[in-house]
Amino acid sequence: MTRFSYTPLPVRVVFGTGTAGQVRAEVERLGRSRVLLLRRPGRAEVVEEALGPLVVGRFEDAAMHTPVEVTERALAVLRGAEADCVVAVGGGSTTGLAKALADRTGVDQVVLPTTYAGSEVTAVLGETRDGVKTTRSSPEVLPETVIYDAELSRDLPVPVVVTSAVNALAHAVEALYSPDANPVVDGLAVDAVGRLARGLRGLATADTREELLHGAWLAATCLGAVRTGLHHKLCHTLGGSFGLPHAPTHTVVLPHAMAYNAAAAPEAMRRVADALGATDAPSAVYDLIVTAGGPTSLRELGLAEADLDRAAELAVEHPYPNPAALTREGILGLLRHAWAGERPAGVSPSLDGLTAQVVSTFAGPPRLRALLTDLVPRLHAFAVDNDLTQEEWQHGIEFLTRAGQISDDKRQEFVLLSDTLGVSSVVDVLTNSRTPETTPSAVLGPFYVEGPPELAQGTDIARGLPGVPLWVDVRITSTSGAPVTGAVVDVWQSNSDGFYDVQLPDLDGPVLRGRLLSGEDGRVRFWSILPSEYPIPADGPVGEMLRATGRHPYRAPHLHFMIQAAGHQKLITQLFVSGGRYLDSDAVFGVKEDLIVDFEPRTGPAPDGREPAGDWRELTFTFRVAPLASPH
Repeated sequence: MTRFSYTPLPVRVVFGTGTAGQVRAEVERLGRSRVLLLRRPGRAEVVEEALGPLVVGRFEDAAMHTPVEVTERALAVLRGAEADCVVAVGGGSTTGLAKALADRTGVDQVVLPTTYAGSEVTAVLGETRDGVKTTRSSPEVLPETVIYDAELSRDLPVPVVVTSAVNALAHAVEALYSPDANPVVDGLAVDAVGRLARGLRGLATADTREELLHGAWLAATCLGAVRTGLHHKLCHTLGGSFGLPHAPTHTVVLPHAMAYNAAAAPEAMRRVADALGATDAPSAVYDLIVTAGGPTSLRELGLAEADLDRAAELAVEHPYPNPAALTREGILGLLRHAWAGERPAGVSPSLDGLTAQVVSTFAGPPRLRALLTDLVPRLHAFAVDNDLTQEEWQHGIEFLTRAGQISDDKRQEFVLLSDTLGVSSVVDVLTNSRTPETTPSAVLGPFYVEGPPELAQGTDIARGLPGVPLWVDVRITSTSGAPVTGAVVDVWQSNSDGFYDVQLPDLDGPVLRGRLLSGEDGRVRFWSILPSEYPIPADGPVGEMLRATGRHPYRAPHLHFMIQAAGHQKLITQLFVSGGRYLDSDAVFGVKEDLIVDFEPRTGPAPDGREPAGDWRELTFTFRVAPLASPH
């Protein structure tokens, strides 16, 4: 039985690019009108302009680790200005100062982070007095509102981006092995690790800062919900007692703290490794830092080797929860590795090192680089996790080679492979599921042919082929319900034996496919034959895969549609025969509930006056296509 407790913290979050302009509304929502602005030079001007006359005082001297003497100076400014609200624009130092002021006065806080520190959504305050840093938790220091605007971090120097993001990564990692861990926090933490890793690997891409900011927020939410362990204790010790910079210290220490805890927290490390597409979490984090250009040694941050003994003593001075037992000797060894900048010895260091080496070679267009730097670690991890043999890998290479050799302009084995592995359906959902008010899309399939014959309304696309006659009467409308005139509608299907025309070389020209235009009422009408279930081509590598894995090759009966209309998004979809076979086990996973429709049995004259001999079927359906988004 799973048991846990989880208390979400009451912080209002406003997230999105350009949201800094809402800061005045957020202050006024709190019923406040006199703002002390804690700021750093740069994009804080945007915030001050938005606040306008609400700003009654400014303080620009926030310092790392929130020294008490700095707080006392800021407190004098707050009281002198009679401010009833603090707006903090900056990194962890500025946020920490806002919290310290709230702790002493109860003043409301609106925080706009410019880095990925994360303390803005936690009830933790860390302060330094007489060279010793202490932390405590109190609901009074929790900001009322946090505004996350990626524009505020757009000009952040890359070295600061890297260390700040790894600092956030540490929050997520320690949350996974915290004694307070629970399914909610675990989900947030894994998502955060993935987002932060993608952001660090794709620093050249335009949307990196928003990905990093999103990951940092999730990681900070984890930090606010659970207690932390060795990593955070060490970093607070090194920062508060030895003056080391906060985020760079987190960056250096994290892989070594993870290595210290790895054996005692295997499930947490597995989750981190999976999110990174690696086999060993500590060494993968180290490699991620190296690839991103972050610091790797305490020596380069200015810590003297002679200080390591004292740091180890301070780290075990007071007990705190941690997966692995805390010993002075063990922590001293950790610190020595971190001081020297050594790579943690992982399960397969040579392999993870190879992965980092490959990833570091990618340049070119940002999107291509981002895709490859995410794909390669996943491929390498697949090989390692499954202990792939040379024989197995060679078999895979030969499989792909044969798929290429059998493909031509009439048969696409790679499309079949993508379909049968469900990848085509995944991409279809990602691409086309963002407008739920439209008709669902479906996979294109391997048998679409460019430039089908243009046909008049009422044409029989079966051209006399045997089968149950089918009268199709469909409408094309916009999402508003208005008919779409002049839509180009391509249709194609198999014959009653389950073959498409491109599979039957003896047929004279295209059959069971065509292109029609919708009329003034948005309608398209034509004759065909009732679709039947059919096997996808199973005489090639994909068929071998299906047989080897005990799967059948059949597709549920369906009719393909591709609809293109000026001012509207293209729709590629299929209509499935209600009651048809294989609806629950379609070989390419293309069936969607909303696309299963009635092909109604009929007798007698058809709507166009034709009198089929015997039974026939009628398909009526309305396709709803989305209008193109207006350009900004």
